[in-house]
Amino acid sequence: MAKKRKKRKKSSNKRVVPAILLLLLLIGCGMWHMKQTRQNPSPATSQILPHIPNAEMAQTPASRTEQILRRTGYIVSYNARWKQPNWVGYELLRSELQGSSTRTDQFLTDPDVTGIPANTRDYTRSGYDRGHMAPAADMKWSDKAMEESFLLTNICPQSPGLNRGRWKELEEQVREWARRDSALLIVCGPIVDTSKKTIGQHQIVVPDRYFKVVAAPYLDTPRGIAFLFDNSNDQPSMKALAIPIDSVEKITGIDFFYLLPDSIETQIESNISPELWNLN
Repeated sequence: MAKKRKKRKKSSNKRVVPAILLLLLLIGCGMWHMKQTRQNPSPATSQILPHIPNAEMAQTPASRTEQILRRTGYIVSYNARWKQPNWVGYELLRSELQGSSTRTDQFLTDPDVTGIPANTRDYTRSGYDRGHMAPAADMKWSDKAMEESFLLTNICPQSPGLNRGRWKELEEQVREWARRDSALLIVCGPIVDTSKKTIGQHQIVVPDRYFKVVAAPYLDTPRGIAFLFDNSNDQPSMKALAIPIDSVEKITGIDFFYLLPDSIETQIESNISPELWNLN
């Protein structure tokens, strides 16, 4: 009996060793997959970080009027008093830059707005451009996303020199960063400091300034950067406009990327590292 028990124990050991080797192999493959997912995140899920687009990208101050509108390609925090967004947020993936959808150039009143919405005629002969927050060129991956980018809840009154100058330049630069870094989180919007100027029958408030914050949280070394623009035709260099994200939080009262782990949020919001963003 003793020999039989010894023999069965020896046979069991032979099965345990391959099982341990298989377990180690699976762990190694899992760690490699997690690293690949972080560097090349899927638009549907992330193994490392929460998938921000399915929730709010920012928290608006409680004192600010807000209506959350979820679109195919972006999220809007709409301000009924200003007749424009508090902010617009979206995720931009490298794969989304290859889409074939073309611009509609048809600005539309948003039917989902609570209260009286803005009308495209409010901008006619106002001296201000209909400035996209989530750019149409970032929505080429979907006809629906492209169409929705022209809803007026995604539009703000911008000085022509800003809209066609530094703002457009930054939009193009963000697409280059998305090609390089695989995935970015972007939030932008107007800043109303003391402006009492309005345009159109529906009295759309003309912002004093604009902000845009950009984060690359999926990199091995996460990073972020922000920009602050005066709503004017004359703009300094892009490098001069760059500031840390937490500086924009202090100015606007908006808490960006609050769903990220604190360690990553702090890292991307506290410094800008201009050399990593190729700013001129």
